[in-house]
Amino acid sequence: MRRLIALLPLVLVAAACGQGEAVKPLPSNTVAVTTTNAAPSVPAVYKNGDATAGEAVFKSAGCSGCHTLKAAGATGTVGPNLDQLKPPLSKVVTQVLNGGAQMPPFKGQLSDKQIADVAAFVVKSTGGDMNG
Repeated sequence: MRRLIALLPLVLVAAACGQGEAVKPLPSNTVAVTTTNAAPSVPAVYKNGDATAGEAVFKSAGCSGCHTLKAAGATGTVGPNLDQLKPPLSKVVTQVLNGGAQMPPFKGQLSDKQIADVAAFVVKSTGGDMNG
C-alpha cells in the first residue's frame, strides 16, 4: 500500500502529460481560515448609556406611541412589543440609528448620548443582552 501511495504523484504527473498543463505542487504554507459567530459589535459611543435618562428619551422621542414597554408604561402596537422581544443592545442601536419597517431612523434627530441612553433603557428594562 505504501508503494502505491508513493507512486501516486508520478501517476498524476503522467496523467497530465500531453494535456498542455503542468501539475503544480501544493503550497506548503497553506493557512486555514475559520469564521466565528461573534456577537455583533456596538460602537463604543453607544455602550454604557444611562438607562434612567433613556426612559425620558423613550417618551420624548415618541417611542411609546408605537412600542409596548412596561417599564415606560407604553402600550403601542405598531412596532414590536419590546418586553417580548428582549432585544440585545446591538439590535436596539441599529434600529434607532437606521430605522426599519415602519420605524423612522433617529440618527441626526437624537444625539449619540440620547441613542446610547434609550438603548440602555430598552435593553435593561426588558432583560436583553447588554453585550450583544
